[in-house]
Amino acid sequence: MTKKMGEWAFIVGVLIAVLLGVLPDNYEGMLTLVLIVLGLIVGLLNVTATESTPFLVAAAALLITGTTGTRLSSIPPGVLGAFLQNAVENIAVFVAPAAIVVALKAIQSLAKD
Repeated sequence: MTKKMGEWAFIVGVLIAVLLGVLPDNYEGMLTLVLIVLGLIVGLLNVTATESTPFLVAAAALLITGTTGTRLSSIPPGVLGAFLQNAVENIAVFVAPAAIVVALKAIQSLAKD
């Protein structure tokens, strides 16, 4: 049951992150909080110990992409670039809490050994 909840949290988080790319800014604050909570759920429920290294590598790639998202706004036409920039940055907001949780779990596992 918890695995399914984590899977749904991931799907909903990605959808919200992409939708935030086109929604007006007045929804941004609350939905950003939702992205953070969903990211925490994904990190806690979805990623097993054997999946932690591949997850952290993928998360690092997404977070690096998210930090370079400001350049995407220069893609013509302006609307497409702004959408891509917002979507990539929101995906980074969603992935960051999950990466923190998984990294802390990996560090705890290493400390136990």
